[in-house]
Amino acid sequence: MIQKPRGTIDILPKEAKKWQFIENAARKVCKKHGFGEIRFPTFEETQLFARGVGDTTDVVQKEMYTFIDRDGTSYSLRPEGTASVARSVIENGLASETMPLKLFYIINCFRHERPQAGRYREFYQFGAELFGAATPTADFELISLAADFLDALGITATTLHINSIGCPSCRPNYKNALVAYFSERRDELCDTCKVRLDTNPLRILDCKSPVCSEICKNAPKTIDYLCQDCSAHFDGLKARLGVSGIRYNIDPHIVRGLDYYSRTVFEFISEGIGAQSTVCGGGRYDGLVSQIGGPELAGIGFAAGINRLILSMENGSAYKEEEEFVDLYIAALGESASVKATGICAVLRSKGFTAETDMVGRSLKAQMKYANKINAKYTLIIGDGEIETGKAQIRKMENGQQTEINIEDIAAIISELSAK
Repeated sequence: MIQKPRGTIDILPKEAKKWQFIENAARKVCKKHGFGEIRFPTFEETQLFARGVGDTTDVVQKEMYTFIDRDGTSYSLRPEGTASVARSVIENGLASETMPLKLFYIINCFRHERPQAGRYREFYQFGAELFGAATPTADFELISLAADFLDALGITATTLHINSIGCPSCRPNYKNALVAYFSERRDELCDTCKVRLDTNPLRILDCKSPVCSEICKNAPKTIDYLCQDCSAHFDGLKARLGVSGIRYNIDPHIVRGLDYYSRTVFEFISEGIGAQSTVCGGGRYDGLVSQIGGPELAGIGFAAGINRLILSMENGSAYKEEEEFVDLYIAALGESASVKATGICAVLRSKGFTAETDMVGRSLKAQMKYANKINAKYTLIIGDGEIETGKAQIRKMENGQQTEINIEDIAAIISELSAK
């Protein structure tokens, strides 16, 4: 038997309702904040992610699904959405439009990593990006959008963690301090972090190894090395969060895993869903657009993992599964009755009603049992006698009340279905 690839999931109809609830909430919140939807390819040239995400990151070095096309071009399935959005902004001339530019997306992404609860090789994200505003107000706008979204899902057991990782002006001083600190304990670091010490020491702070995490507890803090501009920017964000009532913790260990981040970085941490507890994370990336060939354009964004949101929703949310029903089930006995039932169903559906009839050749008893299973509000039995007389009994399943109707009179059927 052929099975689904490791690290992927089947989303069955009952489970899909939760996904639709999340997607609808995302669209409603984005509309309220003035964000428009963008859609882009599932795969891009590999160089986009190498230059944008960073060729020293685990994502690019270890996790991307990459293939060579027939013309020799290297493509990769998207591991995230921000680089693709930035590429689209450049390619479609959106950078010349009135700013700020507000975009959101709901996509699937791909990373070859070890599957575990809340982490898959094919995973799904809701993301939002804001371009053309370098102010703390823009940072707050994205964070408040994320907070409103989580609130709409009823996910209240979350904590906002924020940090600033500085800019190209002040980060070298911090990087030097990190290198000096970790070099003294180089032998204790995991093999991956030993490499990071030479290539990207900030990534050591994001290591999940218990030994490295313990070493990181006393590492220099980014906020102690911020330049005056970055410090003022961070203070501006905190002031806006304060007046809005959004509670936060300053977490010096948040650096995010991708190279394009600068200044503000943040995560919403959910309680009770295991090791993968970050349900939403993002930050500022003012140099990304120019890094991949576009103009200087400030940017900030976030992504929320839908798989992890599902886990958080199970701990209590606004989601309540709606009871589904069918307005009318027509039990048809015989070919002529089946043809008539099919026609009635087609007309009712065109009028906005849900209607079904037998299509597998069940007996009358089995058809009535099926009508109960699909939660039919009304049933109509049509056989040779009903075809001959043109009359049939429509039954309200809730109380068994029956009414005789003319099966040729669709208006009468609709009137009965519409009755309170």
